[in-house]
Amino acid sequence: MRDETTGRPLVIGITGNIATGKSTVATMLAALGAEVIDADEVAHQTMRPGTEVYTRVVDTFGSQILTPGGAIDRGELGPMVFGDPEALERLEAIVHPPTLERIDRRIACSCADIVAVEAIKLLESGMSDECDSVWVTTCRREQQVERLVSQRGLREDEARYRVDAQGPHYDKVARADVVIDNSGPLWVTRAQVEAAWERVVGEAG
Repeated sequence: MRDETTGRPLVIGITGNIATGKSTVATMLAALGAEVIDADEVAHQTMRPGTEVYTRVVDTFGSQILTPGGAIDRGELGPMVFGDPEALERLEAIVHPPTLERIDRRIACSCADIVAVEAIKLLESGMSDECDSVWVTTCRREQQVERLVSQRGLREDEARYRVDAQGPHYDKVARADVVIDNSGPLWVTRAQVEAAWERVVGEAG
C-alpha cells in the first residue's frame, strides 16, 4: 500500500462536522490496522508552554486564556473564537501551519502501511490535499446535539449553537471519496467502514 517511489503510506483523511462520529470511525480504522493521527491532539501539542505557538496565542488572545498552571485553557479560548470568525481565523493562522508540519512528519516517519488523519478542518486547512482518500462522517442534526449534551456535558442551547455555527455538512459530503452515515447502530457504521477499507486498500494494492 506504500507508494513505491516515496515509501509514503496510504493516507485516509477523516472529517465531518462536530459530533458526527469522526473518532468512532478512526477507532474502527485503528482496529483494522491503520495508524491514527488526531489533528486536534497534535494542535494541542503545538500550543504547549514554551513553544512559539504558545507565545503567539497568548500574545494574541491575552493571559485570561491561561490556567493557573500557565497552560492554555481551551475551555476559555474556545468560546472566544467559536462565534467570532475573525478571531478564529487569527487562531487558525497561528496554529494550523505548525500542526500540518507535525502531521506531515508523523506520516513520513510512520511504519504503518495506512495512516488515518482525523481532522475537523481537514478540507478547510488544505490537509486533504495530502490524503489519498477523504472520508466524511454524517448523522442527523438532533443526534449531534444529543451527543454534545450527553458526551461532552454541554447545555442544549450551547450544543445547538455549536452545531449551527458550522457550515452545512453537504459541503463536506460533496468533496468526499467515502461517506460514512453514523446515524444508526454501531454495527452499521462498522460495516460501512470495513467495506470502504476493503475498497480503498484494494484500489491502492
